[in-house]
Amino acid sequence: MLPPTISLFPLPNVVLFPNVFLPLHIFEPRYKRMVRDALAGDGLIGMVLLQPGWEADYEGRPAIYPVGCAGLITFSEGHPDGRYNIVLRGLEKFRVVDEETSGLYRVGRIEGLMEEPTPADRAIIRGERQRLESLLVPQPQGGSLDPKVPPSMPDEDLVNALAQYLDLEPLEKQALLERDGLVARCRSLIDLLEMKMMTSARQWGEGPN
Repeated sequence: MLPPTISLFPLPNVVLFPNVFLPLHIFEPRYKRMVRDALAGDGLIGMVLLQPGWEADYEGRPAIYPVGCAGLITFSEGHPDGRYNIVLRGLEKFRVVDEETSGLYRVGRIEGLMEEPTPADRAIIRGERQRLESLLVPQPQGGSLDPKVPPSMPDEDLVNALAQYLDLEPLEKQALLERDGLVARCRSLIDLLEMKMMTSARQWGEGPN
């Protein structure tokens, strides 16, 4: 269960998903302080995506999407000048309901958004896994799955890892994060990949003018 408040790290191009790892290099003064405070406390940081137009007020408090993901610092390496290399492990989605405004960095009052799949959910995702993998690495008829997709990875972890690591637009990743549960995220990811494949095939078929 997440605490009622969490430090917020807003970025324009990063979306964190539960149970996925994210390396970060921390160099801005306010976020160096944020990491120091997190390491001295519960180790939690809330990753949120900046909304378009953030450039005009980056040093202030530009608008963020309200749904983010809390991450636990699992590795930290400090530098003499105060910079950090850290690795976050995604824990749980949350919704920002308000913000504290008095500190150096942003702190959100949040409500947790648990995504505990039911046995029925897991059965659906298990059934969709092969379809998802075939979109990633098309196989010849009778071929085996590409070893880059480890069969030992749990189905729900695979969905979240693909949502984070695939070359998708930040807003596409944010939309996937905001989906209501893993089944909806899995199906939306499949739809998104199928749409991209169709668009790519159409553009390839048209060829150069």
